[in-house]
Amino acid sequence: MTAPVLAIVPTPNENLAAAARDGGAVVEPLSANTTGLLVSGGISGPDLSRLLTDNPGIGWVQLPSAGIENYAAALEEHPNLMWTSAKGAYARPVAEHALALTLALLRLLPERAAARSWGRSAGTSLFGLNVLLLGAGGIGAEIIRQFGFFDTTITAVRRGTDPVPGAARTVSLQLGADSEAREQLGDLLAEADVVVLAAALTDESRGMIGAAEFARMKSTAVLVNIGRGGLIDTDALVKALDGGQLAGAGLDVTDPEPLPDGHPLWDQPGALITPHTANTSEMAKPLIADRVRENVRRWAAGEPLDGGVDPGAGY
Repeated sequence: MTAPVLAIVPTPNENLAAAARDGGAVVEPLSANTTGLLVSGGISGPDLSRLLTDNPGIGWVQLPSAGIENYAAALEEHPNLMWTSAKGAYARPVAEHALALTLALLRLLPERAAARSWGRSAGTSLFGLNVLLLGAGGIGAEIIRQFGFFDTTITAVRRGTDPVPGAARTVSLQLGADSEAREQLGDLLAEADVVVLAAALTDESRGMIGAAEFARMKSTAVLVNIGRGGLIDTDALVKALDGGQLAGAGLDVTDPEPLPDGHPLWDQPGALITPHTANTSEMAKPLIADRVRENVRRWAAGEPLDGGVDPGAGY
């Protein structure tokens, strides 16, 4: 079995290099001998595409993040390569953060944190609530596992038709411009006490929660987004919070991101915003190392890789 020859771009990364060597690879600077590429971050899609064009011996590219929209140009121009991402690798900490935001909103912790007097008696328990999960990949699966402790009833929405393990119900929806699918999504939102967004950002999913969707939600419902900021129409979210169309929004991702100082969302008492910290770099290091180590072993053995990307689908 020949050891894969891997290069790391755009900058060296000893965490990735050590994991690759542990998996059985040779790690060298990029050359004609390179057969696989580990992306350490900080390279644009067009630059990555040019690099791949200049090095036709590369057959596999491991991306550092679960979301791949920043590399769309490279995937579009090199669809026949083996592409893998970090999807699923960061599931535990991201799902934990989704749970933390949900509990904080239901228990009115943003209000409590700002209070300087005893305040009102209010709050909602998560136990037994209806949860709508949009996106059922690796993070979605872990959200189902963690939320399951609270005896929630989870409806999972995905593009595919296979039932999602652990969900009480799986609904297949392909949104796009399909008015029937949009109406069905509205029906699901109307039933939900908690809505969690864990979907990939694609042309189809961008703005999937907008004014029409907020109008269907319960005024007591909370919305949590640990996917991508572009899944939500931000202006519509501000108006929905202003108008009492939902009880609160927990956002680890925003559009725009970073959310600028002075943006109206900062002034919303029902918004709990964290700066894309569901998975910090320190949390991520051992998790992406595990992904790289295992994929190097599989690549050398000719086995299917973990976190495979469908360039056409965008995730």
